[in-house]
Amino acid sequence: MRSYKNIFIFVLSACLVSVGIAQPTGGSKEVDTSSFPYTAEITGNDVLVRSGPGTNFYQCGKLNTGEKVKVVDKQFSWSRIVPPADSFSWISMQYVDVNPNDQTVGTVTGDNVRVYAGSDFVKPHHSTSLQGRLSKGEKVKLLGEQLDDYYKIAPPPFAYLWVSTQFTKAIPEPVVLQPAPQVPTAVGPKVIPGTPSGEPNEPSDANAVTTPAVPKTPLEKYRELKEQVKAENAKPADQQDYTDLKKALSEIAEDEQAGNAARYSQFVLGQIEGYELALQVIKEVALQNQQLEKVKAGIDKAKATKMAKIEDMGKFAIIGEFQTYITYGEGHYRILDEAGKMVCYALPTGPASQMDLSGFIGQKVGLVGEIEPHLATKKALIRFTAIEKQ
Repeated sequence: MRSYKNIFIFVLSACLVSVGIAQPTGGSKEVDTSSFPYTAEITGNDVLVRSGPGTNFYQCGKLNTGEKVKVVDKQFSWSRIVPPADSFSWISMQYVDVNPNDQTVGTVTGDNVRVYAGSDFVKPHHSTSLQGRLSKGEKVKLLGEQLDDYYKIAPPPFAYLWVSTQFTKAIPEPVVLQPAPQVPTAVGPKVIPGTPSGEPNEPSDANAVTTPAVPKTPLEKYRELKEQVKAENAKPADQQDYTDLKKALSEIAEDEQAGNAARYSQFVLGQIEGYELALQVIKEVALQNQQLEKVKAGIDKAKATKMAKIEDMGKFAIIGEFQTYITYGEGHYRILDEAGKMVCYALPTGPASQMDLSGFIGQKVGLVGEIEPHLATKKALIRFTAIEKQ
């Protein structure tokens, strides 16, 4: 009996070991949260969804453990997310015409019409978080409610909300398998009449089997364009051109069937707008620098021209017409230029103070001396020790 018992225990152990070996050993796949977008799972209950990245922004809803969100950006400890189900926005009724044949469709009648983050806890006129603007002719989906002259609408593609990053956990997105393309039946080799039986001619293009290309999904196109935008932004400022990228992203953003790819494309278009604004600033600064250089060059040229006209007076402090100036008392003089305008005051000192200066009055002279401020008039004063006719 003991031997049978031992055999039973051995077989049971082997089964348990085999089951353990059969379990998958791979760990959970780590998600790169430095690249957007990615899917995240909420890790707490009653997690508040807010209109902006901070607790000072108003509440727009709640999420609970296990619910999933799409994260498109981060700011400090907050994650920007695609609005969850049941989210909504506000738009002023005066800028929307309702389709009489479909009360759920509205047409925007103004330009730069503001759209605000909606909340069941805050009235429209207190909902101050701007999500974006709509242009004349754009369509909005009306949710059948209005309050204080505002329509409740489905969030437009550019609308996002925020949730605290501490209550999110990045998870891998499920892999969606595309259906295998139908490959046409291959055509056999063509036999040219007159050739030996069973010896086909050289294969031609007509015999080639072509596999139809699988069209890319909007999300795949978006991801490719996003990488191209990154590469373009890495170029020098004078080489960046987003024209074609904006056109391609706009096509996805305006595609009603593009789903989340439309939202992501709209977000990248906003980034491009910021890049182009920065490029414009760089160009304007460069233009201003060029203009400043021209002004500086003009000043330097004018200064050089003026300096060239200044007479080299050698040992003299000043050269000009010698005249009396009795306003400040006898013994004061002044120097005039060729146009008869006063250049400076003059006061003899040392040997010059003992000279008879009457013979120099009205004559062009050179004064040897020191230049100092004339405090009474805030002009120049030359205390000269010698005077010579020129």
